[in-house]
Amino acid sequence: MCPNSHVMANLKLPRRQFLQLAAGAAALPAASRIARAQTYPNRPVRLVVGFPAGGTADIVARLIGQWLSERLGQQFVIENRPGAASNIATETVAKAVSDGYLLLLVAASNAVNVTLYEKLNFDFLRDIRPVAGLARSSFFWTTNPSGTVGTIPELIAYAKANPGKLSIGGASATQQVAVELFKMMVGANVLYVPYRGDAQGLTDLMGRQVEFYLGGAAAVVEHVRAGRLRALAVTTATRSEALPDIPTIAEFVPGYEASAFFGIGAPRNTAAEIVEKLNREINAGLADPQVKARIAALGTAVLEGSSADFGKLIANETEKWGNVVKFAGMKPE
Repeated sequence: MCPNSHVMANLKLPRRQFLQLAAGAAALPAASRIARAQTYPNRPVRLVVGFPAGGTADIVARLIGQWLSERLGQQFVIENRPGAASNIATETVAKAVSDGYLLLLVAASNAVNVTLYEKLNFDFLRDIRPVAGLARSSFFWTTNPSGTVGTIPELIAYAKANPGKLSIGGASATQQVAVELFKMMVGANVLYVPYRGDAQGLTDLMGRQVEFYLGGAAAVVEHVRAGRLRALAVTTATRSEALPDIPTIAEFVPGYEASAFFGIGAPRNTAAEIVEKLNREINAGLADPQVKARIAALGTAVLEGSSADFGKLIANETEKWGNVVKFAGMKPE
């Protein structure tokens, strides 16, 4: 036997133990992450909404918050922080601790704001991690029932014959870019009139102080059904289940599509296990017939899918609306 063989044999056990210890140490972070996800949430979670109470974004947030509270055994508290086109709420979450206890109600305005605002204290695409989609909502191009222009082709013809004379109201940057996309695609000069909310805009429309209004489905559907407003078209690529007889703008302007979307985001370093857990429970909620029916009653459709699916939607919408913002030369109000 080699003189050193006994020494080598004695070294094998400590070395093997060392390798086992090293492997165990390496597994500790993963094990702690999994344990954290299994116990999450163990205290109330705040869901920050950058819009006032009572609107579509707020209602959708409260629906999913109630579902998550019941499923996960902790309160999901809705915290409304309106202002600066949802930038205040977004910054709050972007700068929060990445532990899953402060979430953001992501909206289409976030995708618009990336290009619309030159100087923000956060980078939305970098600082907010997509968790799950919630809903996609349409806008309806509406007018007073006594108006002389009743179809999209008539509207386009009038706008081209009378540049700058046709006015259409809206209450958000998302509604504005939807109008700007229409102008860009049909080559018409239409005046956009900003409002602080759909309620004020629709009151002016019914009072004939503005000729047209691009309103969110939740705000306009009942007015259309009651005959107080006439809907010319819906902005989504397919017709709305809420008003199936109303054509899409794309039926007259091929390729046109504009909609609002809502989802959940978290601070960028939130653990994948927590994101996956939230995504799984949110999708279970969106598949629940009662939740689905309540979302449909708002004139919106559920937006199911993985966190990666939601991230892809955000990226695509950011690029799309960025091009429109640049083309139109839009500036923050």
